[in-house]
Amino acid sequence: MNYDAILVTSFGGPEQPADVMPFLENVLRGKNVPRERMLEVAEHYYQFGGKSPINDQNRQLISALEAELAEHGPHLRVYWGNRNWHPLLPDTLRQMKADGIQRALAFVTSAYSSYSSCRQYREDIARAREAIGEGAPVVEKIRVFHNHPGFVEASADRIKKAFDQIPELRQPTAQLIYTAHSIPMTMAASSDYEMQLKETARLVAEQVGQKNWRLAYQSRSGPPSQPWLEPGILDCLREVRQNGETTDVVIAPIGFVSDHMEIIFDLDTEARQLCEELGIHMVRAATVGTHPRFVRMIRELVEERIDESKPRLALGVLAPRPDLCAVDCCPPSRRPGT
Repeated sequence: MNYDAILVTSFGGPEQPADVMPFLENVLRGKNVPRERMLEVAEHYYQFGGKSPINDQNRQLISALEAELAEHGPHLRVYWGNRNWHPLLPDTLRQMKADGIQRALAFVTSAYSSYSSCRQYREDIARAREAIGEGAPVVEKIRVFHNHPGFVEASADRIKKAFDQIPELRQPTAQLIYTAHSIPMTMAASSDYEMQLKETARLVAEQVGQKNWRLAYQSRSGPPSQPWLEPGILDCLREVRQNGETTDVVIAPIGFVSDHMEIIFDLDTEARQLCEELGIHMVRAATVGTHPRFVRMIRELVEERIDESKPRLALGVLAPRPDLCAVDCCPPSRRPGT
């Protein structure tokens, strides 16, 4: 299949304090999230100057990807469009149309399958194409990559470097805690999100050589009456301390690919503060970011779509996800009473 470009598709984030509330209104539009929770999240952004690091991190990833493609090919133009803040997908696709782009591959900065981390991006792209109308470029999403060797190896390398910050004699008893974004139980039940997370966690732990690991969740945003994936990271840390299992933890946000606001607030701020109160030495592993193996993974995913003879790389027992999702794949959560 021939393609003209790669579209890096991400969540987006505010660049200044004035952007925060419009950004959050875009994120939460149509969702059953109390306004009090939105204002609470807004304070997280204001605490750090009203700017999310995610946009700069995406710029760095795009720069690294362009360098990778320039050196190894395929020689495709790289564009960037976000779901919730500028550059927004309709604006980017409009520019792609003006540039004569007819067919592109979308690399979504999420490794797992669920409504919010996969299908919703496809729906956003489809709406952007509809808004542009005739001549809008065809955009096909690259498969999720939770078990791709590039993601696993880059994650393992980040975690090994985190363990190196713990005194060698204490490393064998240190607890590895993975984190990922929590989602409603109804959404989890209709997707492979939780299963994929556990498989990735196991694969990475094997490469790191750590048998002592667990999975926790962060960034819950729904009402208390709605069940979400648990345990939360703070509850997990309290349990570790209560059980007297260790005085050292490495927290690895394996559910994310960049150190954006949810990492900075939920882990680097809240979790670190709790660890200090509990007397736990906490080291936070970096996300894959622009790790060379992760950037090469993006190129490999592009190459396998262009050339069907290329291997579809995957580790573990779960097969690589198909290029095209089923029509009923990963449906949105149903609200209570609907």
